[in-house]
Amino acid sequence: MPRETLDLGYQVECLTVLDDSGGVDDDLVPDVDDDRLLAMHRAMLLSRRFDERMLTLQRQGRIGTFAPVKGQEASQIGAMAALTSEDWFVPSFRETAAAVWRGTPLTALLLYNAGYNEGGAIAEGQHDLPIAIPVGTQIPHATGLGYAAKYRDTGEVAIVFFGDGATSEGDFHEGLNFAAVYTTPTLFLCQNNQWAISVPRDKQTRSRTLAQKALAYGMPGIQVDGNDLLAVYRAVSEAAERARNGEGPTLVECVTYRLSVHTTADDPSRYRSQEEVEEWERRDPIARFQRYLGQRGTLDEDAIGRLEEEIGQQIDQAWEETQEQMQKLDDPLPMFEHVYAEAPAYLEEQRQVYERWLKD
Repeated sequence: MPRETLDLGYQVECLTVLDDSGGVDDDLVPDVDDDRLLAMHRAMLLSRRFDERMLTLQRQGRIGTFAPVKGQEASQIGAMAALTSEDWFVPSFRETAAAVWRGTPLTALLLYNAGYNEGGAIAEGQHDLPIAIPVGTQIPHATGLGYAAKYRDTGEVAIVFFGDGATSEGDFHEGLNFAAVYTTPTLFLCQNNQWAISVPRDKQTRSRTLAQKALAYGMPGIQVDGNDLLAVYRAVSEAAERARNGEGPTLVECVTYRLSVHTTADDPSRYRSQEEVEEWERRDPIARFQRYLGQRGTLDEDAIGRLEEEIGQQIDQAWEETQEQMQKLDDPLPMFEHVYAEAPAYLEEQRQVYERWLKD
């Protein structure tokens, strides 16, 4: 029999709405009013300044190691703003900006990064999952949430965040395959920030894009300028609409850049050049969006100055409140709780031994 070539007709769309100078493609600009745009800008700026303050606090030894979000604010805020509070948010370990948009108190994030379990508590009724530290393990969880939403016919979607490094993990492939087979309303958002700790993207996959990995599983995949807030918002809005209409999952690759360290235990100067960082700094998502809002007549320099002052005061107050809470959270025994519905005997034994040791 002769060999045949299967014409699969696959293509990957690459979406940009906002250019570096603040100009837009009018045909692609999402329909978002000024109040919403200003709220998205505030959330991005708050996330950046909060991130910078936490880095200072960590260097002072006042909180522990964390993963800065600097440079990736548009990918997170653009995505979360396109969804509702009833949709499920499944973070990895760098989603500070997304958490800020969802209303997570700054004090909770500070407590968590200072090593207090109480900071990771999810408010009753809030459709958020806890921070996931292992790479990629949260992806199947989001698929399961989507499966449950479809089974119960709730109209909810689940969005899961992960980095480019996670696309080389088995959890990624299992999660996407299951979601596609069962057409779950799950949005897989990859923040391709170019580096999986110290491993560059081109050293971990031969794929020209990460979005094209969706094609193998029979779901749509789109590559988006991850520093373009409007492009991310539009892509996620369209993916969410398809999901709600029963058309299944989507993989969104946000091409962005980690401007800071991988975590505060990392020294990126050992594996990437300053020239590379400076090139991406010129594409800063916040400055880019501010130029757009300025041209739109929605925001000016005076307003930005007032907002900076307001945000600074908000962060100061959050840190003061956090220090007050830390002084009250001096009981270590709750670390034995909230892991199991019913604590196994060995864990209860450990708790009792530790409790006696504390009293001695």
